[in-house]
Parts: sequence; C-alpha cells; structure tokens
Amino acid sequence: MEMEMPQNELERLMFFEHARKSAEASYAGNPTDADNLTRWAGSLLELSQFQNVSDSKKMIKDAISKLEEALVIDPTKHDALWCIGNAHTSYAFLTPDQNEAKNYFDKASQYFQEAVNEDPANDLYLKSLGMAAKAPELHMEIHKHGLTQQATVGGSSSAPNAKSSKSKKSSDLKYDICGWVILAVGIVAWVGMAKSQLPPPPTR
Repeated sequence: MEMEMPQNELERLMFFEHARKSAEASYAGNPTDADNLTRWAGSLLELSQFQNVSDSKKMIKDAISKLEEALVIDPTKHDALWCIGNAHTSYAFLTPDQNEAKNYFDKASQYFQEAVNEDPANDLYLKSLGMAAKAPELHMEIHKHGLTQQATVGGSSSAPNAKSSKSKKSSDLKYDICGWVILAVGIVAWVGMAKSQLPPPPTR
C-alpha cells in the first residue's frame, strides 16, 4: 500500500505545476524571455522530483534545453547558469554509471563556476560550486546504498526496513546528497513565481 503524499508536498506539486503551465503559456507569447525560460526550467526541475527515475530524467533534460535556450538569449544570465548546473547535478545523481555521471558533474561545475564569475558575491553560487567538488563521491554513496528511487520521489519511502538505524543513516545521507540540489533549485522557481505574480499586461 502506497503512502499518501503529505499535504505540503501535494501543495508544492500543484504550485510548480501551475508555474510550469504559466511559463509555457508565457513562452507562446514571448519565446525570447530568458527569465520566463528559467522559471519554466526551475518548475520542471522541481516537478521531476515527484517522478520515477525515467520520467524524472526526461523532465531534467527538458529543463536543460529550456535553460540552454535562455543562455542563447542571455549568455551572462547567472541564475540560468546556476540552475543548469543544478540540472546537470540532478541528472548525474540519477545516472548509475560513474563515468557517464562524471560528465554531468563536470558540466555542472563548469556552469557553477560561470555563475560565480558573473555574480562573485552570491553565497549560494559559491556553496553550489563547493558542493559540486564533493558530488562524485556522494554519487558513489547513493548508488552503493541503492537510494536513487527514494531520492527521486521527494525523499520519502514507505518500504519497511528492519535495520532501522542503518535505514536512518542512509536516509540522512540521502537528504544530505539530494536535499541541497532540490532545495537550491527551488529558489529559482520560487523567486520567478514571485515575479510572475505581477499583474499581466493587457491582452490585445
């Protein structure tokens, strides 16, 4: 029997689904709005945490393509650079093959560095860049403990485990690894949504 999604998680899911739809609608009217593309990607990254591994990876790929589109429009857009770094990190954590994952971690580090270059005083960018150096080692731990499935669906698991202390340790590790990625990515989408609450321009 599956555990019901907690109310706050359900609200979060609905919030980012609304954000995704709003960004998609805005894109139809203005496809060269880099801020909107970044919001769209941030929403996709958040929503990817509620999917199974296969669907999650598809959503992350979609988010990466939106961010690449935003960076073509504005190559120095540091929040998009940082967000695409998080996207590559998330994708790497969902990729069991260590060599393949390393390629995504390397790309993530490059994008985090570019974000820091554009906004050197941003503590979040600096922290992300620092965490990126530890990511390959954390990736090994994730797949050693077989935590990918649980981490992909928002960090909750209804599977019982007799070894409760070991399970708790693994669970804590899971949050350490995935929590910073998920929560950090959320900031972009939340800030973007706050901006999008401004009254829409009159329709012609």
